[in-house]
Amino acid sequence: MKNNIQEKRMREYFITAAKEILKGEGIKALSVRNIAERAGYSYTTLYNYFKDVNELIFLCITDFQEECNQYAEGKTKNIPFGKERLSAKIKGYMGFFVEYPGIFELYYLERVGDFGNRQTIIETISNSLENSCKAEWEFCISHGLIKKEDASLIMLQLRNMVVGLLIFYINRLTPASYVDFIDQSAKMIDSILQ
Repeated sequence: MKNNIQEKRMREYFITAAKEILKGEGIKALSVRNIAERAGYSYTTLYNYFKDVNELIFLCITDFQEECNQYAEGKTKNIPFGKERLSAKIKGYMGFFVEYPGIFELYYLERVGDFGNRQTIIETISNSLENSCKAEWEFCISHGLIKKEDASLIMLQLRNMVVGLLIFYINRLTPASYVDFIDQSAKMIDSILQ
């Protein structure tokens, strides 16, 4: 039992180090040596707990999705369920990636390659926005605020719009200010939801 606890602790050190690098510096700065150095261990030690860096990236994506969900949820605490809450949750989702552009890069700009279970990663990323807003979507559909037959197309439009807006803002600073970005995003989200 003691070995299991120690193994879990060691794995967590490396996962935490990889997440810090991805959040702060992006995937281009991620290497076995950088992760091990940040964790405070030799890079050879990492291989005692992980097959390779791709396994670590896979675990980070899973953790980042949960962090994103919590971040977006925090932006909707006092808003009653409905389209307004759905809109706020989407804006919160976008805010998470603006705050952590390295995670956005990992999710939407990096090729999936061999990040652990490739299909699971693709599904996690592809359904990321929908999963963050799942309760809001279900409420809006079940209460007739969004027609069930229209929901899939609306979700697809929102996903593509959100990723596009984030690409332009994070990589091109278009629009030039965060306030303009939020205003433009809000108008487009609300237009699609109407």
